[in-house]
Amino acid sequence: MDIKNAQLEVDKWIKEHGVRYFNELTNMAQLTEEVGEVARIIARRYGEQSEKESDKNKDLGEELSDVLFVLLCLANQTGVDLQASFDAKMDLKTKRDHDRHHNNNKLH
Repeated sequence: MDIKNAQLEVDKWIKEHGVRYFNELTNMAQLTEEVGEVARIIARRYGEQSEKESDKNKDLGEELSDVLFVLLCLANQTGVDLQASFDAKMDLKTKRDHDRHHNNNKLH
């Protein structure tokens, strides 16, 4: 599914199951909360912090999907076409960073 269709799917779900979008500030708080859950898994599973027993069964994919869902909600309710924005960002990064990372000795 491309980003445009993902936005449409989220909008359809909100209209059928969610009654309405939470306001933008609530969704921003929700996004922050979901990113925090991703950060907790990454820090404990891949970082130097020890993973608590209660965190060992946490599904990183599920938490990343929560982030994506709220991000799509925010895009929908603020009129952002994420597909167009993402495509433009990839073009910019490709032009700007084409040789930059290859020339970074820290990455070798």
